[in-house]
Amino acid sequence: MRHFDCDLLVVGLGPVGDVVAGLARLQGLSVIAIDKSQAIYPLPRAAVFDGEIMRVFQMLGIEDELGPYTRIGDRYQFLTANREILLDFPLAQTGPYGWADSYAFHQPALESILRKRIGALGVDVRLGVAATGLRQTDDGVEVTLEGADGAQTVRARYVTGCDGASSLIRSTLGVGLSDYDFDEPWLVIDAEIPSKHAPPVVAQQICDAARPITHLAMAGDRFRWEFMILPGEAPDEISRDDRIRELLAPWGAVEHMRIDRKAVYRFHGLVADRWRVGRVFLAGDAAHQTPPFAGQGMCAGIRDAVNLAWKIAAVVRGEAEGQILDSYQEEREPHARVVIETAIAMGRVVCVLDAKAAAARDAEMLARRATGAQDVSIAYPDLSGALFSNSAAAGSLFPQPVVNGRRFDILLGNSPALIGDDLPGDVPAPIIRLDLGDDRLAPYADALRAWLREQGASSVMVRPDRHVFGVGEAEQLLADWEHALKTPVAA
Repeated sequence: MRHFDCDLLVVGLGPVGDVVAGLARLQGLSVIAIDKSQAIYPLPRAAVFDGEIMRVFQMLGIEDELGPYTRIGDRYQFLTANREILLDFPLAQTGPYGWADSYAFHQPALESILRKRIGALGVDVRLGVAATGLRQTDDGVEVTLEGADGAQTVRARYVTGCDGASSLIRSTLGVGLSDYDFDEPWLVIDAEIPSKHAPPVVAQQICDAARPITHLAMAGDRFRWEFMILPGEAPDEISRDDRIRELLAPWGAVEHMRIDRKAVYRFHGLVADRWRVGRVFLAGDAAHQTPPFAGQGMCAGIRDAVNLAWKIAAVVRGEAEGQILDSYQEEREPHARVVIETAIAMGRVVCVLDAKAAAARDAEMLARRATGAQDVSIAYPDLSGALFSNSAAAGSLFPQPVVNGRRFDILLGNSPALIGDDLPGDVPAPIIRLDLGDDRLAPYADALRAWLREQGASSVMVRPDRHVFGVGEAEQLLADWEHALKTPVAA
C-alpha cells in the first residue's frame, strides 16, 4: 500500500474517540475520525471523571472551557437503608496530578467541546458515516465507509475502534469477550431541578435491600438517580412516568423536576480477548465494559486513548519499532481489570436484596469501619510492562505541581521528558530536557526535587502519557528509553 489517506482512522466519536483523535493530532499524525451519527448524543450517559482524566483534558487544552460544566465532588459514600456509612471515600480538591480527585459533569457539553477542539486541531471529522468493512494489508488497513454520498474506501496506516459496547470493529475482527458474570438491570433517571428546590449535593450509593439506589449531583442543576430493577419487575412498567414519580418522591420537589432521560441499562463487566489485531486497535467500551459503581467507565476508555496515541505516533515517525504497540494491551488490560473488579466489588455491596443478608452485611461492615478499616479501596495500580524501566516509580503517574495556578505540564508538551539536575547537554529529539536549575522550572523545582529524593534518584524520564518510564542516572535513562522503543516486545 503506497498511498495513505491518513495515519490514523478513528471509528466512533464519543469521548474516547475524540480524545485519541485529538492526541494523535497533537503528536503530528494525520487523522480521519468518523461517527455514524450526525449529531452529538443529546443526553448524559457518563456522569463523573477523575483528576487523571482532567489532566488529559488539560493536554488537549480544553480544561478552562470545560470548567463551567463540571462540579467538584467532596466525597462518595455507601450508606445503609438507615443512612449509616458503610464506605466513605473523601475526595481531595487538589490531588497529586494538579486537579481535584473527582468531577461530576455534563457529557453532551464535554463532547461538544471535544468535537470543536479536534476540528480546530485539524482532525478530518466525518459525521453520518459508518465503517462497514475492513481489510488489512502488510502496511495498512483499507476501510469501507458509507454515508450520504455513498461508499468509499479509506486507506489508513492504523485504525482505532472506539465504537462502543456493540462495536462493529470488534465483531468484524472476530474478537470475543470474557465475562465477569455480573449482570444487573437498573433504571437510570436524569433530571434538572432549580437550585432552590434541589436535593442534597451528594454522591451516594444507598444499600437498601428493598431497592438499591444511586443518587448523584451532576453539574449545574442536573441530578441522577439509578434504581435497581427488582426480580419480577418489567422494565417497561417501572419506566412509566407515574412509577418514576413514586421512586423520586422521597427526595421531594418532584413537581419541580424536568426529566431529561429515563433508560434501562444492564450493568456488567466484560473484557475483549484481544485489543490489537494487526493494525487495528480496540479502545473504550469496545475493549472493556465496567459497572458504574466506581465511576470509571469513561475514564478507563480515555486512559486507553492516552496510552495508545503517542505509541502509534512514535512508530509512524520512525522513533520506535512497530512491536511496541503490543504493549498497549499489556499495560492497559491489567489496569482495566482492576477497575472492573473494584466496581463489581462495590456493586456486590450495593446489590443485596435479601433483608437478612443485608443486615449481616451492614453489621460486619460497620464493625470493621469502627476499627478504621474499609472494605473496598479505590487506589488503582501503576502500569507495568516492557515499556517501563526496571526502577522505582516506573509505571506510576508523574505528579503535577501547581504554583500560583500554573500547572507543571505546560512545560511537558506532547513529548517524553528528561527531568532532573545537571542533565546532559545533548538530549536526542524528541525528548524534552528539563533541568531543574533552569529559571523556568524554578517555581516547581522544590516539589520535583522532593519527589526525586523520595525515589532515591537524580533524574526521571516521563513518557508522553505522563507515566514515569523510570528514575535513575540521566545517561542510563536515555539508553534504557532508546532500548525500550527499538526492542521488539513479545505479543
